[in-house]
Order: sequence, then structure tokens, then C-alpha cells
Amino acid sequence: MSTTAHETRDTEELRRLAERAGRELEDADALEVLRWASGTFGDNWCVTSSMEEVVVAHLASRAHPGVDVVFLDTGYHFPETLGTRDAVAAVMDVSLISLTPRLTVAEQDAQYGEKLYARDPNRCCAMRKVEPLERGLARYDAWVTGLRRDQAPTRANTPVVGWDAARGKVKISPIARWTQDDVERYAAEHGLLVNPLLQEGYTSIGCAPCTRKPAAGEDARAGRWAGFNKTECGLHG
Repeated sequence: MSTTAHETRDTEELRRLAERAGRELEDADALEVLRWASGTFGDNWCVTSSMEEVVVAHLASRAHPGVDVVFLDTGYHFPETLGTRDAVAAVMDVSLISLTPRLTVAEQDAQYGEKLYARDPNRCCAMRKVEPLERGLARYDAWVTGLRRDQAPTRANTPVVGWDAARGKVKISPIARWTQDDVERYAAEHGLLVNPLLQEGYTSIGCAPCTRKPAAGEDARAGRWAGFNKTECGLHG
């Protein structure tokens, strides 16, 4: 049974639904998973994208034309990432939603001091990523991510469909079982635009001050928050 926008489900119902779908869809292909999301949630789901790659947004647009694609505009993105976001909005059948933090960069600098990301990256991420996402997801029953199990040890157990207990929402990672080769193959087959930074050697793209190219042999996310004991921004636990 599907639902229309704003007709949200009870949290316990959503949790049971996530657990059942997690078992039933573990081996389903990505497009099938997203068609399930469309049929189950109607307009009450969205895709979150950092614009590192646009494969999931494209897949979702095939399953649910006009699907909401949520982008966290932190104020610190590479120009290439913002250009990729604008291109997605222009060429894909999606509704692009840019979420911004409550404070501008200048306001944050005035209140907390300049370059908070270099002194307390967890606090910076909490204000510029986590809080805006919490606000943006409030209207949805489910959210879709581009998480893959091969990206880092912290993501090795990512379920295709799981339960986001912190937010009380179904969390869907349709390409969890894909590899980087799968992503590149899909992008080539469908002629998708690519964030130019990927062609320059970046393998995981976040805010510009906190992202570097990984060294040979490092995992894909090793270039994030280099020098800190930090591998996730807090969006995914």
C-alpha cells in the first residue's frame, strides 16, 4: 500500500516494514529496490546526494520521475560539486532541494571562530550537515543514500533496506552491494555526468577544506578529515 505526501506512517509500522523489506530485498537489483520505495511510500521518500556521483539520483528518477533529491549545501563545497548539483537539476527528472545550515559561514565564524572545521570538525559537521538533514528529512518516511559496502570498513555491513532508529525512518541504500566498477559502468552506459574531481583522483568528496586525494593503497574515504580520528560526518551514525 502506497502513501501520498504528508500521509506519514506510524513509526512502529515503518520499523516492521523496514525489517521485512531488508530481508526480502537484500538480493534485489537497485532499480527494483527503488521501484519498491516508490510503490510503498508514494512521494514520502527522497534521495540524499553529496553529488560525488549521481548514479542513485538517476536510478531514482527512473523509478519515480520527479523524485526529491536533497543536497546539503554546507557553504564549503568545491565549485565542481555545486556545478554537478546544478547539472543534475537541469538534466534529470528530479526535484532538487538544497538545504542550508541555520548559520552562514560568516555567522558561524563570528560565533565560533574561523575554521571551526580545523579545530572541531564534529561540531562543524553537526551544524552544517546533520542539523539541516534532520530538518529536511522531517516530512519523509524514508530516505535513500548512495552508501556502498566497499567504500570503507565502517560501511561493510550497510543493509539495502534498514531502520534508521535515530530518525524513525526507513533508510534505503539500493547500491549497497555495488562496487566502484559497477558505478562507473552504470554511469558510462547511461551517459551520466561525472563530478570532475573524480577524474582528478578524489575518491570521496565532501567539503573542500576537509577533503584530500587518498594516497595509494588507502581506502576510498581516507582523504576525508585527514589528521582526525573521524571517518563519518554523522549523517550515517
